[in-house]
Amino acid sequence: MTTQKFSLLIEKVVQEKRIPYMDAIVWYCEKNEMEIEVAAKLCNNVIKEKLRYEAEELNFLEKPARLPL
Repeated sequence: MTTQKFSLLIEKVVQEKRIPYMDAIVWYCEKNEMEIEVAAKLCNNVIKEKLRYEAEELNFLEKPARLPL
């Protein structure tokens, strides 16, 4: 499986099930008996940035200083 194909599959799961990216990756790994470590290597930069944003919103990571829009 390629990075592009995996990322498209995760995007599709997020849209269809209306779940966060973290949950979509875990769900996909459980369904397809894939290790989380393998999925981490297959995520492209777009998915990684979306995961980082979700983690910041859940206070799993420290939020960087952002200017108000």
